Amino acid sequence: MEVLVAPADSSTSSWEHHLPFAAPPDNVAPATTTRSSTAAGICSSGVKHFIASSSLPPLTPPPAAAAADEASSSSCYGQFGDEASEAGELPWTGRSTRSRYGGGAGDLEWRRRGPGAAASSDPSRSWPPGVLRGRSGAGEVGGRGRGQRRGGPIGGKLRRWKAASKRSFRFISYVCRGNGRPAREQSLAIRLILTNWSDGLELGLGGDELYREILRDETVLRLKELGKISDGEGFLERTFLSPASIRATDVIISWMKDAGLTTWIDQMGNIHGRYEPSNSTDKALLIGSHMDTVIDAGMYDGALGIICAISALKVLKLTGKLERLTRPVEVIAFSDEEGVRFQTTFLGSAAVAGTLPESILQVSDKSGNTVQDVLKLNSFEATATALGQVKYSPESVGSYVEVHLEQGPVLEALGYPLGVVQGIAGQTRLKVIVDGSQGHAGTVPMKLRRDPMVAAAELVVTLESLCKDPSRFLTYDEECGCFTEESLAGLVCTVGELLTWPSASNVIPGQVNFTVDIRAMDDVVRETIVSSFSRIVMQRCDDRLVDCAVEHKHSAAATPCDPELTTQLERATRSAVWAMAPPGNGVHRRAESTPVLMSGAGHDAMAMARLTKVGMVFVRCRGGVSHSPEEHVAEDDVWAAGLALLRFVVAEL
Repeated sequence: MEVLVAPADSSTSSWEHHLPFAAPPDNVAPATTTRSSTAAGICSSGVKHFIASSSLPPLTPPPAAAAADEASSSSCYGQFGDEASEAGELPWTGRSTRSRYGGGAGDLEWRRRGPGAAASSDPSRSWPPGVLRGRSGAGEVGGRGRGQRRGGPIGGKLRRWKAASKRSFRFISYVCRGNGRPAREQSLAIRLILTNWSDGLELGLGGDELYREILRDETVLRLKELGKISDGEGFLERTFLSPASIRATDVIISWMKDAGLTTWIDQMGNIHGRYEPSNSTDKALLIGSHMDTVIDAGMYDGALGIICAISALKVLKLTGKLERLTRPVEVIAFSDEEGVRFQTTFLGSAAVAGTLPESILQVSDKSGNTVQDVLKLNSFEATATALGQVKYSPESVGSYVEVHLEQGPVLEALGYPLGVVQGIAGQTRLKVIVDGSQGHAGTVPMKLRRDPMVAAAELVVTLESLCKDPSRFLTYDEECGCFTEESLAGLVCTVGELLTWPSASNVIPGQVNFTVDIRAMDDVVRETIVSSFSRIVMQRCDDRLVDCAVEHKHSAAATPCDPELTTQLERATRSAVWAMAPPGNGVHRRAESTPVLMSGAGHDAMAMARLTKVGMVFVRCRGGVSHSPEEHVAEDDVWAAGLALLRFVVAEL
């Protein structure tokens, strides 16, 4: 709730932001929601509506107020309903309306009219007895140094409040006394942004209500801490069940426990942190992302989604809301999504979704170690039975949500920190093996060579042409129902790795291997490109008298996100961004709605879509750069992502 102090002589004929059942009293002159040139303040509470007035006589402050510190302190008292009570005390600090306001802390207790008070003839103005309590945050009264010489914001932000009922209050007058000066009365006007009134969790404007210390400051520190846990020297590399991955597991578990979650590690190395309400039979909300990285990675890919989720649940724990959840909520840090070590993506999430085949246990890495070998080395059972135990039943899961950096430039171009994902492009990964004749670089004539390197180079360039200008290789015609320009949009192909043997400067290679990554929004287009490229590989290899093979390493269909879940996430992201960027402050460019994007990158949500409905939130990254040490997300965008996820969880559960 934002409280803006208006001049005592302000007048207007309009009322703003009052509830349908809360009408202004007959003897009260309304006040506008305007900033004053003399003073301004921000307060927060769970009250639905205040009626502000300057028409009643000022409340005489208690004697204790006269003893306020002459140098810096003031005490403010409120008159509520027809009563005047010291229970309205909210200490704050400040020298005068022309100086910067300092920090402070205090308790705020607002009492509603008790049963002995005269009942109004209007039922809408009759309130049951009760007490509203809250505590302001130390150092937050004063608006974090935003106070200006005239009209700077001040205020106390409540961390938690409780009320016995959901009726409105009337805040009739607000009186301040400080520095030994006479009390002065200010009229107030209220603007409220409140999420989920019935749950009593205030998420309005102001400092503590946005939980900056946890959702931004602590989250960023944890991202940096996790980004230092690496198998590489001087760069970030953390692959499936590597030594760095094991160290990171211990750290993530400690964070999950700090958030009040029960933790365990499954037979595929996934880390789980869950809150299970007593006697709950509802389906669980799963929130997750991956803890592994590419080689020479940035610190946000995957880790951002994990830590934001943990931070959001930690806020619920600290506000007393976690134990009031009616549905289970679980954070999962998946052990492998990138597929760097075994060239097979989604080892962690596919195991949870139950789509990982038993044959995966026999897949080898570059060192010849199989998945089964690596699991056994880390004390996992590494059997088909153990793999089956990782699978979740669809009946136990209600939805899966993932927060991830965008890995593209769209949000930055739009000037918006968050976006929601409509769907994820389908993806195919191939490994092309080209075998030739190994020989001496100086003695084998050019016309007699069977050089796999030259053949591989030609194939790489051919792949680029195929994906840049597919019309040269494919036939599409709108009338015949074949490929359209629209269906080919978003097609991308990449060769990311090329290996030679024996890889010596004076030796004609005997074998060259390279990887191919093909992605498209249209699955038919992607499959056709894969088929066409495989056919071209065989033709070119025959022309060059080398032997070729194309191995399919991974394939995933395009994944649409659940429309209802996407709408809920869109609402949460918009609410979070607007709360952080009230009109006129210039922090973010405000939009009518959150941007809706398609994802060209694969995510764990693709695998989890085989288990349950999925939704995703994208976070703006600088320059659209990812899979690089230059990967960067602004601290306030990290904050926005955590706040959006928190608001989604509160509304969902």
